Amino acid sequence: MRSFLRLLMLPLQAPMLLLLLAVSTYLGLHWSRPLVQDETQLDALGTLVWSVECLQALVVVLICTMPLILLRQISSLMATSRVLSLVMTLLLVTVGGLYLLHLEVLANVLILGSAVMLARLDLVRIQVVPPPLVMAVVFSVLVLGGASFGRVLANNALR
Repeated sequence: MRSFLRLLMLPLQAPMLLLLLAVSTYLGLHWSRPLVQDETQLDALGTLVWSVECLQALVVVLICTMPLILLRQISSLMATSRVLSLVMTLLLVTVGGLYLLHLEVLANVLILGSAVMLARLDLVRIQVVPPPLVMAVVFSVLVLGGASFGRVLANNALR
């Protein structure tokens, strides 16, 4: 019972969690805008765009919540061979740069990444440090829930 009360008080102790929820709700509103304007298009295309945006949000949350684990795995893979290291670096920089600059998603990625890092630091401040995988799952649920709530708000506002 005491742990349940502490869990309920967590948003008051760590207000950056509420900020993360607000940011993800705003991004859900923002992601729904192109889908709402092009209602004449196929519904499958709208679902595909929404899925890609959610996948992008999951990748940002994973990178921001488990940087040490991810960097350790990538560096051990790159340490096996110089050729593999060069190919992997060029591939990541080229594909990542094209994705971020061409699709104009750099601002969304930076805003979401900053909100996730602030929420993570706020949890560390109040000494709530779950394992990285648990934190990634909780933040993913929080971000996707907020984005879905924003999408529902956008769809209801147009009706």
